[in-house]
Amino acid sequence: MLPNPILFSGNANNGIAVKIAQYMEVPLGDVEIRHFSDDEIWIKYKQNIRGADVFIIQPTNSPAQNILELLIMLDAAHRASAERITAVIPYFGYARQDRKDQPRVSITAKLVANLIATAGADRVLTMDLHAPQIQGFFDIPVDHLYSSTILSDHFKAMKVPELTVVSPDIGGITLARAYAKRLHAPLAIIDKRRPKHNEAEIMNIIGEVDGRNILIVDDIVDTAGTLCNAAAALKENGARKIYVACTHALFSGQAIERIAKAPITKIKVTDTVELAKEKLIDKIEVLTASHLFGEAIKRTHGDESISSLFD
Repeated sequence: MLPNPILFSGNANNGIAVKIAQYMEVPLGDVEIRHFSDDEIWIKYKQNIRGADVFIIQPTNSPAQNILELLIMLDAAHRASAERITAVIPYFGYARQDRKDQPRVSITAKLVANLIATAGADRVLTMDLHAPQIQGFFDIPVDHLYSSTILSDHFKAMKVPELTVVSPDIGGITLARAYAKRLHAPLAIIDKRRPKHNEAEIMNIIGEVDGRNILIVDDIVDTAGTLCNAAAALKENGARKIYVACTHALFSGQAIERIAKAPITKIKVTDTVELAKEKLIDKIEVLTASHLFGEAIKRTHGDESISSLFD
């Protein structure tokens, strides 16, 4: 087995990195990250990592410097002769650009996967990829964690009566079905049409929601347009309390204003993306995914099974 794992954190989400380190009962490694006056990034590991099992914790949400910071950290660890380097990416950005859906566009998810491997990562540990097949974009091993084990257990403990799990679109059926199975609840689906990027129009609700409490599940909430339109449509069709379970809370643009006005009782999110304090309104509750990442890092270091976490 390799020497004890060494955890390092970039600047994108130091909060979850600290919690992972606390769960594992190890200190975060010492790394210096500087920005020159022109915003160029400079990184130096301030401890010896030769022959070490290194885990670099850095989501790749906006701004784009978060991706660049991860790439530089990977390259620096590789050039410092770390034995194994794992990129721990709680939120994998650019995952929604996973195909050519129109002429002359980039498959950016594949591009970012290539950059991570080229920079020096030996494997990737991430959570709730927007499309699971993105694992195949990497030419290195990928361990894919699921937040449903955290969020569904939380809602199970709440014991919400007469609960129906709702997918906000056709693409989320697999995720919603997983929640419905864990919660022993029926499933409903919202069929929507998206006229253009970041705008969604609700079309039909497939399933029984009248008089039911609702749990809408999604992997990403960005501008919250789809979510809030879904909540309004469900309310119009007789839904009672509406809860939301979301892994990656991007909350860009007018998302917070929309959520505040929407007929949503509570939205539960994980800390894969660091939320600014001004976005933490009363309707939003953050659950930590640190223990799941911490356990996965322990098992990766010990060459043990990750999939057994979900048995």
